[in-house]
Parts: sequence; structure tokens; C-alpha cells
Amino acid sequence: MKINIACPSTGMQKVLEIDDEKRLQNLYERRMAQEIDGNVLGEEFEGFIFRISGGNDKQGFPMRQGVLTNTRVQLLCSKGHKAYRPRRVGERKRKSVRGCIVGHDISVLNLVVTQTGEKVVEGLTNDSVPRRLGPKRANNIRKLFNLTKDDDVRKYAISRTFTNKKGVTCRKSPKIQRLVTPLTLQRKRARKAEKLNSVLRNREEAAAYKKLVAQRLAEKREARRSLISKRRSSRKSAKMAAEQKK
Repeated sequence: MKINIACPSTGMQKVLEIDDEKRLQNLYERRMAQEIDGNVLGEEFEGFIFRISGGNDKQGFPMRQGVLTNTRVQLLCSKGHKAYRPRRVGERKRKSVRGCIVGHDISVLNLVVTQTGEKVVEGLTNDSVPRRLGPKRANNIRKLFNLTKDDDVRKYAISRTFTNKKGVTCRKSPKIQRLVTPLTLQRKRARKAEKLNSVLRNREEAAAYKKLVAQRLAEKREARRSLISKRRSSRKSAKMAAEQKK
């Protein structure tokens, strides 16, 4: 079984291959997110504490948190589920996933260092790899450099300089997200004004429509009243004419 160990504090990773079943017995029947002692993997990891973050079985199916079994199962996945992207609206599909309990069929197990020991492990804690990318969100940049609301975040975005295939030196910096500028405030005011104007316009149109409906109903009533009066007058004149003939 391959053990992939990651150390977030240094940004380094180390891969071990353990074939001794006696040592692997301590890992079996453990679940994802459980913590294990470093002595399980060897004396060099004495004092370390690892957290099981995932793994893959021998056929490459990933472990899924919450599936309490040490075998492979088929889950009916829909939109929002992990490891599934629907191609059509409302589409669902059965996907094979591995349970979250470590067993004999696991080929790669991923561990994360939560506590380091006294010894320095070569390739894991003896050096540190700097983060290539800095924060992208405006509030995260402020938090990193301890900035205030008045400081310009764009001056503190972490950029990198590199040479492309044509030999030209280029500079790349992230597009800052959730950045509040005068233009974004202007657009926000415009959206708010448009929404308010829409509400007022709808009210005016509704009032005009009610007035028109009332006018049409009044015209209809007047036309019916005039028709009824014409009929009555015609009947009355016909009756008077008949009486005169007699």
C-alpha cells in the first residue's frame, strides 16, 4: 500500500510504500477523518499525528466520506454530489465509489500531518515550499497584509514574472475578486435605481389598467342600459299603436 503524506505547514509531500501486513493491520478498519499515531508508519514518525483524508482502491475508485463500508458501492448521484457533473437538467446517474473505511483493497492512502514530532523527516519537514499563488479575494489579501479598508488592495496582489515560449518576460497577477471600486458602486446604484423605477412603473401601469378596465365596464353598462331603454320604448310605442287601431 502506498501512503501519501502531506504537510500543510511546509507544503511538502512524501510517498511511502509499505508491504508489511503487520504494520498495515493498524490502519485497517479506520475511517476517513480519524487520527492515527505516527508510530504506526515507523520510528521516524514518532510523535507525529496523521489524519486520514482519503484514498483510492486498486481499481482507482476514490473513498467517499459518509459511506460507512469497506467495499465499493454504487450511489445514485444528482446535481451537487461529489465526483459527478450532470450533463442535462435533472439528470441522475449511478456512480461507483469506495466506502470511507480502510480495507485490504486500498492501494493509495492519503494522510495529512496535524501534529509534527521532534524528529525532522527528510522530504516532509526539513524544508518548506512557498505557495506559488497568493490569495485572490480582496478580504483575504487584506487579512494577509493586515490592511485597512482605505488601502488599495490592487497594489498588494501577489504576482509572478516568467519568460514565455517566445522569450518575452511576462508578469501575471490574479484578478481580484469582490473588489469594491467606484465603478462597482455606480453599477450597484444603477441597479437599485432601475429596480425602484421598475416598481414605480409597474404601479403606474397597474393603476392605468384598472382605470381603463373601469372605463370599459362603465361604457358596457351604459350601452346595455341604452339598449334596454330602446327596447322598452319600442315595445311601448308598438303597444300604443295597437291600442289606437282597436
